[in-house]
This record gives sequence, C-alpha cells and structure tokens, in this order.
Amino acid sequence: MLTDTPPPKANRAKFFESDRLTSLDLPQNGSLLEVSHSIEMGMADGNTALARKHCDELLTKLSRFYGVPDCGIRVLAARPLRVRERWTSELFGDYSPDTMLIRVWMRTAVRKEVTSFGTFLSTLCHEFCHHLDCQKFPFPDSWHTRGFYERAGALYHSARGTPPKRLFWTPAFGERWRINWPRTNRGR
Repeated sequence: MLTDTPPPKANRAKFFESDRLTSLDLPQNGSLLEVSHSIEMGMADGNTALARKHCDELLTKLSRFYGVPDCGIRVLAARPLRVRERWTSELFGDYSPDTMLIRVWMRTAVRKEVTSFGTFLSTLCHEFCHHLDCQKFPFPDSWHTRGFYERAGALYHSARGTPPKRLFWTPAFGERWRINWPRTNRGR
C-alpha cells in the first residue's frame, strides 16, 4: 500500500490533517463482528445477493454509529482486470462521493473464484472510510494517507474481531509512504 502524493498548496493542510488523524472511535458492542460473520457465510455460498444484504446491514450500522448518511452498496461478480504492456491491476472496490455508492467485487479477476473473506472485508472497510472522510471529516478529497490506512485498518480489525496491527511506514518517492509489511507483521 502506497500513500498518495500530497496535493498542491490549496488542499495541502487538509491532506496532512488526514495523515495525522490515525485513530477512529469504534463500536464496542460486538455488533460489527456478528454482521461480518453473516457476510462471510453469504460469501462461502458464493451468494452475491446475500453478501450484499449483509454488507448493507454492516454499512447501515456504521453510518448510524458515525452519524453520517447511509451509503449504497453493490456487490459485483469478478473484479475488473486492466492489462498493459508492463503491468496488470485489479480493482477490488471503489467509492463514488457524488452518489455515495460503494462497489466491491466478490470474485477474483482471472479464476473467477470467491475472494478471501479478509480481502473482501478489508476492501469494504476501506471504501467505507472514503465515505466517512467525505461525510464526517473536513477533507475535500479522501486521500490515501497514512492516517487513512490506519483508520481503515482499525475498522477492519474491529469488524473482524482480530487484534489491531500497528502499521510501520517506510518513506517512498515523491513525499509518499509505503507500509513496511515485514516489520508490521513482526509487530515491532
């Protein structure tokens, strides 16, 4: 995961405010865990409609908790695959601030297999954090900052019922940062 490049002067202060905002209040009653298990069961059957229903339930609970408008959800089949001469990329999910719609893909791009639950839930939490940035926080854009990834990770671990991981960052090119996964996974 790589952060975005800081924007020009007009939005630079907001970008760094997002970068510094690393924590997020989280629901403490276990209701996210229950709904995330329902999403996992829907996915295990390959049932897109059932997975969508439970994703909508999770997003509604989150929207109520954070006091933001509900966002829509579409759970789609195989991820789009973009192939170029020197690279390929898959789209796991996206969020449209204009329509407040999250789209997540439930199947892998090449083999069309149901994706892992962890990847799917992580994508859903990531896209909801874009919604939260646009609706709750004073960010004119929802950038991929270190703070954004920290907030999305906290939400994921809360919904999954797993212990949070401290993310370790390594400087990259152009004022960007990259997660140092070996160090993060060691936990030191």
